[in-house]
Amino acid sequence: MNRVTGPQTADVHSEYHADFVVGEHSARHLRRILRLYLVGSGLAGVTDAAELALTELVANVVRHVPGRRCRVCFLLQPGGVRVEVGDDSCVVPAPVGGSGLSEGGRGLVIVDAVSDRWGVVVRPDGRGKVVWFECRAGESGQANSL
Repeated sequence: MNRVTGPQTADVHSEYHADFVVGEHSARHLRRILRLYLVGSGLAGVTDAAELALTELVANVVRHVPGRRCRVCFLLQPGGVRVEVGDDSCVVPAPVGGSGLSEGGRGLVIVDAVSDRWGVVVRPDGRGKVVWFECRAGESGQANSL
């Protein structure tokens, strides 16, 4: 049986970042990277929430950013992780309710539901934005928001 293992806690850097051109299946690969990073950092309890929120942010890049280029950052924080997805689009996303049958419009509502905090920072030079979220482990090691 093939088994993928990530780095152990001592081997994990406090920050991971990479530039991507994302496509329809990129979220799956980025979730795997995030899971390895979090498990290796001792934050396995926040992986489900962080993976779901990351999936929604990557889907927004695929749907709304011309060229689909983005920079993904994972930043370890005491007891949690901050995930950032930056792109060159100046359009600032906002949560919308969307109807139960609509195909889109609920991504940031989901991010809000599964993360402890999230937000958008417009780059000072006006050349894009960074959408971020934070997931913190509670005392039980599980995500606070779930």
